[in-house]
Amino acid sequence: MIYKKFQNIELSNLGLGTMRLPNKGINGDTPIDEEETAKMVEYAINNGVNYFDTAWGYHNGESETVIGKILSKYPRDKFYLATKFPGYDLSNMDKVEEIFEKQLEKCKVDYFDFYLFHNVYEKNVDPYLDEKHGILKYLLKQKENGRIKHLGFSCHGSLDVMKKFLNAYGKYMEFCQIQLNYLDYDFQDAKAKVELLNELNIPIWVMEPLRGGKLAKLTDEQEKELKELRPNETIPALAFRFLQSIPGVTMVLSGMSSMEQLKENIETFNEEKPLNDNEMKILLHIANKMVNNKVLPCTACRYCTSHCPMKLDIPKLLALYNEHTFTGGGFIAPMAISALPEDKRPSACIGCRSCEAVCPQQIKISEAMADFANKLGEK
Repeated sequence: MIYKKFQNIELSNLGLGTMRLPNKGINGDTPIDEEETAKMVEYAINNGVNYFDTAWGYHNGESETVIGKILSKYPRDKFYLATKFPGYDLSNMDKVEEIFEKQLEKCKVDYFDFYLFHNVYEKNVDPYLDEKHGILKYLLKQKENGRIKHLGFSCHGSLDVMKKFLNAYGKYMEFCQIQLNYLDYDFQDAKAKVELLNELNIPIWVMEPLRGGKLAKLTDEQEKELKELRPNETIPALAFRFLQSIPGVTMVLSGMSSMEQLKENIETFNEEKPLNDNEMKILLHIANKMVNNKVLPCTACRYCTSHCPMKLDIPKLLALYNEHTFTGGGFIAPMAISALPEDKRPSACIGCRSCEAVCPQQIKISEAMADFANKLGEK
């Protein structure tokens, strides 16, 4: 197992994420298959994994309970446990003490090695920073008392949201967890987030390294192109090799849901094989082709915005539309749109087509806005 130095401790480069544990549900994600999960945890620990990541909302609240129960059978100094304050739900903002105490109880621990502000994004960044909720004050107190060893945050929001959070709380943040993979490096501008975190010397934790499994199995044509890079590597392994090539990456979290996935990933992380410059260039070119085949070719030239009577931020909306379309749904776009005033959402488009008259890419913007509003369930 590859280990990365974080302050005075050694962390396995691969961490076990517990958002997608094996389950007995037919269509849902509960109940968790505790027996199979326990076998996976045992195998992970026996093969060098020492970092386990959970959260209040994973598996409808079951994840913390199950992983806490399983890990309680191991010496406390054999693993590092991370969980998060669920500020993605604004109704939790005034419940930090209540939730934190409950999390310790659920996880059967006296302290958390790593604790995060969960999912900083457009809608909750201001509430997170609002001192009346006392979230930072409380968490810093728990850190002072030894009940939190390291404090950080995860972010699905834009680069501007990340900057806003870091400008206020950056001096307290010891690590940051972002969505990073070779597809989102350009598509979601994860590259800019990496550069910002490296500039601030904040270690990077990676979530969605395989984009929820989408990068684990590609089309035959895509797999053929990737295999030409390294014929002896698996498709998921190449995604991990990409992350091994990114400066500042300390922890890679993979939400493994089977023993087969766990064994394959551990084998990959038994050695470090970063991509060379040419391999990186080819991989990102392949990623861009994957995206461009499915999304609108907006270049954010912003000619359209000066012609929109509703003053919509069309490039931003099209970027979110592309994310939603490419992913086939998901929570990122709806989350970002929900943070906008109603008169700045896709549904506010009146279909006048003034924007289309000046679009160099000849994008049918009004049709995209109508489709986006429909997909989001907006009238």
